[in-house]
Formats: sequence, structure tokens, C-alpha cells
Amino acid sequence: MHELSVALEVCRIAAEQAAAAGARDILEVGVEVGERAGVEPHNLEFCLEALLVDPPFLGARSCVRIVPGDALRLSYVEVEDGRPPD
Repeated sequence: MHELSVALEVCRIAAEQAAAAGARDILEVGVEVGERAGVEPHNLEFCLEALLVDPPFLGARSCVRIVPGDALRLSYVEVEDGRPPD
């Protein structure tokens, strides 16, 4: 099940980006999975949900979106940065 290693890397990148931005909490992690990416989206989402219970996520949501092609990318990280909403 390589979806677990993909989910671990997504979480690592999300945590790194959030820390670099000075964010306090990660609220949601968005991933785009291409139809031909060789990744089972439902398994990836399951793995992400299992990993998003530990700090700095503490219950963050995952949003796995299926897209055309062979893309596999972290599309966004929604964070709580302590500032008023835009």
C-alpha cells in the first residue's frame, strides 16, 4: 500500500509549509490525484485521516480531489495563523 507513504510525505510537506508560514494549526490539507496517477484516492484519504490526528494537525480535514491526467500534488494547506479572516 504505497498510499501510506504518499500520505506521510503529504503530511511532512504540509507541516513544513505551515511552520515556515508561522501557522499555529493546520485545518485542512488538499491533494489532487490524477485518474492515471497510480494512487487509489479512497485509500489515500483513509491514510491521511489516520495521520491527521497528531500534531500539528489535531483533527485537520483531508480533501482528496480526483483530476484528469497523472497529477499527484499537494494543492493547498489551510491554516490557522491567528490573524483575522481575509
